[in-house]
Amino acid sequence: MKRIIKSLSSVQIIMITFLIVILFGSFLLSLPISSATGKSVPYVDALFTATTSTCVTGLVTLPVATTWSFFGQVVILILIQIGGLGVITVCSGFMILLKKKIEIDDRILISDSFNLNSLSGIVKFVKKVIAITFIIETLGALSYMTVFIPEFGVKGIWISVFNSVSAFCNAGIDIIGENSLCNYVLNPVVNVTTMFLIILGGIGFLVYIDFEKIIRSKNRKSLRFLTLHSKVVLCATGILIVFGTILIMLFEYSNPDTIGGYSFFEKLMVSCFQSVTTRTAGFATVIQENLTDASSFISMGLMFVGGSPVGTAGGIKTTTLLVLSICALSVIKNKRTTDIFNRQISVDIIKKSIAVVITSIFITLSSTVLLLYFSGAGFIDVLYETISATATVGLTRNFTASLDTIGKMIIIMTMYFGRIGPITLAFAFGVNKSKENMIENPFEEITIG
Repeated sequence: MKRIIKSLSSVQIIMITFLIVILFGSFLLSLPISSATGKSVPYVDALFTATTSTCVTGLVTLPVATTWSFFGQVVILILIQIGGLGVITVCSGFMILLKKKIEIDDRILISDSFNLNSLSGIVKFVKKVIAITFIIETLGALSYMTVFIPEFGVKGIWISVFNSVSAFCNAGIDIIGENSLCNYVLNPVVNVTTMFLIILGGIGFLVYIDFEKIIRSKNRKSLRFLTLHSKVVLCATGILIVFGTILIMLFEYSNPDTIGGYSFFEKLMVSCFQSVTTRTAGFATVIQENLTDASSFISMGLMFVGGSPVGTAGGIKTTTLLVLSICALSVIKNKRTTDIFNRQISVDIIKKSIAVVITSIFITLSSTVLLLYFSGAGFIDVLYETISATATVGLTRNFTASLDTIGKMIIIMTMYFGRIGPITLAFAFGVNKSKENMIENPFEEITIG
């Protein structure tokens, strides 16, 4: 067995472990004890739920609140936590807790799972990731409790914990009801808490580590010494949230089916929530099919981008978008290099960014064509669904529940590949020092544009 494991690459191990967790989770959810009625749900729905939980997507074929028993909901929450942090991280956390020695092969696997460039301090990094997650999720749950305990009593504690973990892991699954957070569209505590959890989970753990170093330095001026990664993440995140909010508010301002009847501040809050949740949480405070086509298009764009690397969000990532945008500007300005914040971006990073985008587009288009053919549904509903699945978002135009078995399998595969795709590419396009790649072919020009 050990020989087989050693023969596998990090990419293969990560893909297989995700698949094992999904299959084991689907087995548990297919048991009668997991169902609220005491009768087993169809296996394809158990598989779908296990996949959407592990891949922290949020699309569901059956309402979580009424379909699953407390045991089933606990299974779903564990799958969300494993999917958000990553299987390798959770396993490493248990090894650290049990005071087991982390071997060099394990350190390499952890490093690869986070796409880190160094093995130095990898155990400390895992400890910090787990600690940060626990602290933020606890604070989020406490904030939710101020709303849910008065409304649901003791059950509000469980709802608060579930929502906090789901929001921080960018899963978008809740156990309140069948219409996500639409009943709390004007509740500032639920809105602000959810948005902060989504953003904090989506910016990535490297940013936290960066700020920790600055805080320890006790030098306020050291903020300007943030790593390039953190600067790009914070800049891209801020731009996307602000512009998303402005555009959605503009396109929905007079829409009576969404925010048309609200005050200016209420419209701003709802629009901001929609902008944040598309990256890539999946909670909804407005019914998605009621959005204008313009807002739906903006939402799809935000979903496709998603969050930031080494976090709990999906999508092509904010860094990928900013790198390619700056690269395009450099070409337009006829600059020889791609520079961000007075730093030059390597050609390898640009190549990886292109590969991530192309692969995500391929996954989305493939699943869109298949779903259009087999479902016969409207184009915008299908595209919204497939982008949501590829980017592991979880927002739907009330389409997921209508999927037949073939449609469910298409979305299951889309969610799986969407979750592991960027991770796989991060290693598959790494520097290969094999003899074949040392050979360089002669240059020849081709015409572009």
